[in-house]
Amino acid sequence: MDNKANMVASLMSVKQKSGKTFGQIAEETGLTNVYVAQLLRRQAQLKPETAPKLKAALPHLSDEQLHAMMEAPLRSYDPNLIQDPTVYRLNEAVMHFGESIKEIINEEFGDGIMSAIDFFCSVDKVKGVDGKDRVVVTFDGKYLPHTEQKTEHMVSRLLRKE
Repeated sequence: MDNKANMVASLMSVKQKSGKTFGQIAEETGLTNVYVAQLLRRQAQLKPETAPKLKAALPHLSDEQLHAMMEAPLRSYDPNLIQDPTVYRLNEAVMHFGESIKEIINEEFGDGIMSAIDFFCSVDKVKGVDGKDRVVVTFDGKYLPHTEQKTEHMVSRLLRKE
């Protein structure tokens, strides 16, 4: 097991010992539930101002763990993860609806994309009109327009290097 996997296992153990859900930790820290999961999976960087809140929510976190969480993480994924039914269905939903979502983004905003950097994500449980549980996944990303690539930008950069 590599260092990241060991750290993730230790962080998830702290969460399990707490008996708290990602949602409960999110409420206590002011973060989204998905961001809390990202922090504990070492897919996001813990900011110094948030560290005391996370330590209060998860008192068994060691100073070593908190320090490691404040380092820039290697944001990666296991390619085998797509085999998990939940991950597969999320991927399927994005692939199925992606082209239409892209068209609406372009229609509403122009030629551009939704940022996955300046981005918030949450998962919520609601009751449907039929009374059955439903999953609501919210992707909230900053709009980033594609830029026209002009030679004048390159010339000014080259001149600054001299």
